[in-house]
Amino acid sequence: MVLEKVNSPEDLKALDWDELMALTEEIRSEIIRVTAQNGGHLASSLGAVELILALHRVFDSPKDKILFDVGHQAYAHKLVTGRRHLFHTLRKEGGISGFTKVSESPHDAITVGHASTSLANALGMAIARDLRGEDHHVVAVIGDGALTGGMALAALNKIGELKKRMLIILNDNEMSISENVGGLNRYFKELQIRKWVQDMEKLGRHILEQISPRLFSLVDRAKEAAKLVLHQENPFYAWGIRYVGPVDGHDLKGLIHLLEHLKELEGPTMLHVVTTKGKGYKVAEADPIYWHGPPGFNPEKPEKISKGYSWSQAFGDAVTELAHLEPGLFVITPAMREGSGLVRYAQEHPDRFLDVGICEDVAVTTGAGMALKGLKPIVAIYSTFLQRAYDQVIHDVAIESLPVVFAVDRAGLVGADGATHHGVFDIAYLRTIPNVEIAAPKDAFELRAMLRQALTRPNPVFIRYARDNVERVPEGVWPEIPWGRWEVLKEGSEVYILAFGKTLSYALEAAGEDPRVGVVNARFLKPLDLEALRGLARYRLITVEDHQRMGGFGSAVLEAFNEMGLRPEVRVLGLPDRFIEHGAIPSLHRKAGIDAEGIRQALAEILVYEA
Repeated sequence: MVLEKVNSPEDLKALDWDELMALTEEIRSEIIRVTAQNGGHLASSLGAVELILALHRVFDSPKDKILFDVGHQAYAHKLVTGRRHLFHTLRKEGGISGFTKVSESPHDAITVGHASTSLANALGMAIARDLRGEDHHVVAVIGDGALTGGMALAALNKIGELKKRMLIILNDNEMSISENVGGLNRYFKELQIRKWVQDMEKLGRHILEQISPRLFSLVDRAKEAAKLVLHQENPFYAWGIRYVGPVDGHDLKGLIHLLEHLKELEGPTMLHVVTTKGKGYKVAEADPIYWHGPPGFNPEKPEKISKGYSWSQAFGDAVTELAHLEPGLFVITPAMREGSGLVRYAQEHPDRFLDVGICEDVAVTTGAGMALKGLKPIVAIYSTFLQRAYDQVIHDVAIESLPVVFAVDRAGLVGADGATHHGVFDIAYLRTIPNVEIAAPKDAFELRAMLRQALTRPNPVFIRYARDNVERVPEGVWPEIPWGRWEVLKEGSEVYILAFGKTLSYALEAAGEDPRVGVVNARFLKPLDLEALRGLARYRLITVEDHQRMGGFGSAVLEAFNEMGLRPEVRVLGLPDRFIEHGAIPSLHRKAGIDAEGIRQALAEILVYEA
């Protein structure tokens, strides 16, 4: 196998053409084999194979900095930068990350997992390079909809102003996780089918072929001529960024040829590369949304696998039904229609659904605008992505106490995506904001109750739930729960465990039949149920949460007791003050001591208790 000969980019440069072409197929086979076992970002990585090989053939990593936006398209990059022997551990606990990670390899220029950050990172590296008098290339690969992100567009503005030497590769596969949205995406789709674009691509290649180091003054004249011809069709002209393309992202020879010339150009250049998401794997090409990040599958007979009924689906079903009852309801998502369980909703209520693309801040502030005009907006967003809109939550929603409901998905540890995606900070960063309320349902019945009642609240409400499965609720069922009140699920005589969400099942398991141990569903986190806390103050207490201990639910309980002048014994179980790496959720919970066994150990330290 050719792949076995490639342990570094230098080995890649030594391959002859036949070996290089064979390598593309071997890499695709290896990506399919490992993601079939481990799950992972399949379609995006398959679509970027030729592009990554061309980049490593032309540039000299790690001296030259190659930045992959999001990092989920970089599996081929991992395979040719010394991690082939570790690739089978991809996304496994103790194994290599599913994204690029500085601490994992010198060839990973940035640690990343969220979209639209590569261009600002690249600009910072180019500025530092020039200030330090260094001479290396900076290449940012951005795709899968990341260019729709406001952060990327803002970075382009500064890149065009400063004119630093850098290359931006727009890997245009017309997809993010869902279909791309927005005006820029529509422009690219139209651009790709215009005949003049294809003609200019051929002309541009011809011009570049004539350029040599001795005749490099031609570049200035070519640049001026290009402005006259291209500026009306170049979306980056106003930013002052040279634009080349679109070109075939699977034409390896053509890509190498172009990159060899483009790397000699001064200033910022955008190369627009058109690729097929899922390239080389028919099922992934046909359905790039499902195969963007599938669970394990049989590579010989790939079929969609049901992951069970998830919290996301429970939310999607509930809000779809709720929209029939509430004509003012409107759902907003930042590029997470599938992930947030909103496919059915978008089909049944297309006029009351908005996907803003990878712009979490826009999602929140658009919801604020709707609330100001009397609608009932629900922003469906992952906990980890809500972090990106923190200022908008405070400035645009909370200050005026606007009635925006936030469905906070993937709260808690999320597993194989790791530190960049764990939703373990939301309680801490939300509960300090005045006017907001935070709730966590124990099941889909409570989720429905909270959603319907949240729409009647005069202030922002955040409903958080885990990346997990939940029992399905029959359609048309809308329970009522006392808003802001906790629920005693099991009475105890000496100790009470206060838990919510995912940790509630662990608490019930740990308590078992022991009459000394009670369990409380602490389903409202802000405001806390102070009446319940006063009643519990005579017992010893354990709080447990799938969240950072620092600033989380347990901290809130201790603060409340302090303000009430009460001093019960409280043991706080939660996540330590460090970033948690990727791994299976049950294993991560066990290591953090927040699963049933961890709670039993805490009980054993409090009681004469058989763990």
